[in-house]
Amino acid sequence: MSPVGPGLSRGVPVAARGLIATTVQDYYALVTAQRKILNAQQTLDDARKFLDITQKQERGGEAAHADVVKAELQVQQHERDVADAQLAIDKAKITLAVIIFPDVRRDYTAADDLDQVTALAPFPEVQDLALAKSPELRAAQAGITESGYEIGLARAAYLPTLALDYFYGIDANQVAHYNPDHMNLIGSSAQATLTIPLWNWGATSSKVRQAELKQKQAQLDLTLAQRTLISNINSFYLEAQAARAQLDSLRRSVELSAESLRLTVLRYQAGEATALEVVDAQTTLAQARNALDDGLSRYRVAQANIQTLTGSF
Repeated sequence: MSPVGPGLSRGVPVAARGLIATTVQDYYALVTAQRKILNAQQTLDDARKFLDITQKQERGGEAAHADVVKAELQVQQHERDVADAQLAIDKAKITLAVIIFPDVRRDYTAADDLDQVTALAPFPEVQDLALAKSPELRAAQAGITESGYEIGLARAAYLPTLALDYFYGIDANQVAHYNPDHMNLIGSSAQATLTIPLWNWGATSSKVRQAELKQKQAQLDLTLAQRTLISNINSFYLEAQAARAQLDSLRRSVELSAESLRLTVLRYQAGEATALEVVDAQTTLAQARNALDDGLSRYRVAQANIQTLTGSF
């Protein structure tokens, strides 16, 4: 027999699934944070290049000192953004380390697999697999089976019971096969008791009713578990579809933003654009890079949630 109770043993797969889901979310939060610090550093490099351009333009009398001030302020802001991004990585590492390492201060890195975008399986296949492998459904079905046994046990109290006792041994005050008169002291006896239930003030009826109510509750729990599972799988699948559909657009936005920044800097050097336009282009590119990483993370988390529900993990 298992050292844990049936309720606890049924709850182990459910708890394991919750732990997997939490670990996956924390893992991709760390991967996304690692990417965002790279984005912040790239944005800082762009800001420093623009600061160098404005300083050269000012020395040549082609730009106002206000442009240099604006560029320098942007450099300082992006330096703070890099520091904040590093803080986000440190916090994400601690959050994940609490789950997977004995020492929460352990230094490690997470492998970046955000670009490994795979196609989703057809929804009917995903739903059937989730229904077949759901530990929540198995736990609810086990509850119905258990309540059925309880009903049978409660109804057994209506039936007569027969008890049979058999005794074998020495019926004397001494340990011997024969007494001094040569009488056999070893013998055996049997007795049977038949109990016919007539009236117990409704106790049996009450136990049967309680067991039936427990079975109805187990059936309701199973129905709720099925509906909840179907709702979750639909939600995660739609989330993954939406995230997947946006990835191409997000990648294109990064490309266009990078090209826009390049052209805006060239226009500034030619005296056809302002420093504010360059700063706006830098901000747009930084937002596009972060949006792409968030989109990749969103898709991977939704995909991982689907894999968790279908038992693929």
